[in-house]
Amino acid sequence: MSYYPGCTLKTKALNFEASAIAAMAALGVNLVELPRWNCCGTVYSMAEDDLAHHIAPVRNLVRVSEQGSGKVVTLCSFCYNTLKRADLLMRNSPEKRDAINAFMDEEIDYQGDVEVVHLLEVLRDDLGWEEIAREVKVPLEGLKVVPYYGCTLTRPQEAAIDSVENPTVLQELLRVLGVTVLDFPLATECCGSFEIVSRPDSVTERAYAILGMALRKGAEAIVVSCPLCAHNLGQQQPKIAEKYGNFPGIPIIYFTQLLALAVGISPELCRFDLNFGEVEALLEKKGLLPQCERSGVGE
Repeated sequence: MSYYPGCTLKTKALNFEASAIAAMAALGVNLVELPRWNCCGTVYSMAEDDLAHHIAPVRNLVRVSEQGSGKVVTLCSFCYNTLKRADLLMRNSPEKRDAINAFMDEEIDYQGDVEVVHLLEVLRDDLGWEEIAREVKVPLEGLKVVPYYGCTLTRPQEAAIDSVENPTVLQELLRVLGVTVLDFPLATECCGSFEIVSRPDSVTERAYAILGMALRKGAEAIVVSCPLCAHNLGQQQPKIAEKYGNFPGIPIIYFTQLLALAVGISPELCRFDLNFGEVEALLEKKGLLPQCERSGVGE
């Protein structure tokens, strides 16, 4: 399956990519990285006349076509949102599609013929929960978490991978893995996104609200699918503790790391050392790390 990694998964979120590739291989899905991919542009431009901003994501969709594939999967929620909405623009706006294709005079024309999906959709729709359940070698029983979607997996509606108001795909996956999933009213609350650059104090308060709710619900970790969410919810914790004093902190874990652990991937490949919080200590306390015997991606 064609796979678009994006920039952050090659730098700050190596734990996200490594665990995903290993887990999917164990499930029989080979993620084939796109050749010559470029940054997706990070965010989807909302300006009607800003066609130049859409060239970066469309070029990546051209790479998928050149690879001979009709579908591309992403891990990063921001990358998913940007690529998905750029594809919808090219499908639904012939005038803008012609203008963008004309600008990219050294590329083949893109007609909107690539399906952009998030890995959670592949797990739900292509593999299915029953198939994944059969591959679980290490049920993650006793681990209590809250799911956190953030903004870009469920907004806007035309690009959402699940219900905008009440998404369940992440909870469903975690339950298949044996995790205890707690109710979390702030699952789709914005973490502050790129306000971390211009208004860091605002992001600190947002993170405090989200993290505080998770702790009050009894969560031992927050499960995410976005590197920016992981950054904001993780890196703000020292500032929260400094400001509020009695904040105990909570680990941040990518859903792919729990998937990899559950299907028997070695903890070393999951790269828990790159996470915020004492993830390995938590998993060891639950008796989950010593049971992992598989060193690679499949038996």
